Amino acid sequence: MMTATTAASAKGRRGGAPRRRSAGPLFVAPFMTLFLLLFLAPLGYAAYLSLFQERLIGGTAFVGLDNYVRALGDPQLIHGVVRVALFFVIQVPLMLLLALLFALALDSGLLRFARVIRLGIFVPYAVPSVVAALMWGYLYGPDFGPFAQLSHHLHLPAPDFLSDGWMLGSLSNIVTWEFVGYNMIILYAALRTVPEELYEAAAVDGAGAWRIAWSIKLPALRPALLLTLLFSVIGSFQLFNEPKLLMSIAPDVISSSYTANLYAYTLAFTGQQVNYAATVSFLLGLVIVIVSYAVLLTANRRRTS
Repeated sequence: MMTATTAASAKGRRGGAPRRRSAGPLFVAPFMTLFLLLFLAPLGYAAYLSLFQERLIGGTAFVGLDNYVRALGDPQLIHGVVRVALFFVIQVPLMLLLALLFALALDSGLLRFARVIRLGIFVPYAVPSVVAALMWGYLYGPDFGPFAQLSHHLHLPAPDFLSDGWMLGSLSNIVTWEFVGYNMIILYAALRTVPEELYEAAAVDGAGAWRIAWSIKLPALRPALLLTLLFSVIGSFQLFNEPKLLMSIAPDVISSSYTANLYAYTLAFTGQQVNYAATVSFLLGLVIVIVSYAVLLTANRRRTS
């Protein structure tokens, strides 16, 4: 009886193995289908469009890499990429520093009402970027904005936050307000995974709060900081909503090519240059890949050195 039972169970295991092997592809199939239809197919179609050009005489013609050659010498595209690179240099370090400080403060356990504070910092991320840009555009307003009204009340010149010299800083402030909470949550979650035994051992050795933060918490946050930095690279070079909405308030400062993403949108939906817009989009994606790879390479070198 024992032998028959063992044989039956072994047969059941052998019969269940093919079913388990076929279950994996079935679970992955929905994702792969959506990935193919919503990502790879549009990407391939855009690559196809970038190789053609719409002409007044002759219609659509195959031009090969001519659109890419034109884009590499396009001053509007180059200025847009340089501008978002400058935006990245200004905004991202400040945003990640604030997120890090908030995460460390919340993890310290010294703050009262920490849950309320954490929720308050995160709430701006839940506000759609369109709403945030409209709200800050009102606050920046030179006529009816509260900053301008306060300046008039104090008989001081109103700050022109929407001028050419202030615009990048104003955009940086909006994006920082939106995404500090998002990055803070990532860093805070990483801190919560650090074993309590490390803190207890450091406290026994006489380490204070600052020493623990510097020697234990910051090293533990390196992978999370790298992740937030990569997200910030992608988001910075894809900057679109904020300048698009502020363009109606400051049309003399924000042009249709203020950022590379805005330039591609204008080419496609205003200038009807779909083929060239696809080319600009591909080159922008290539820039994002190069900058992201440079960030990863630099981080890995510092880790191994």
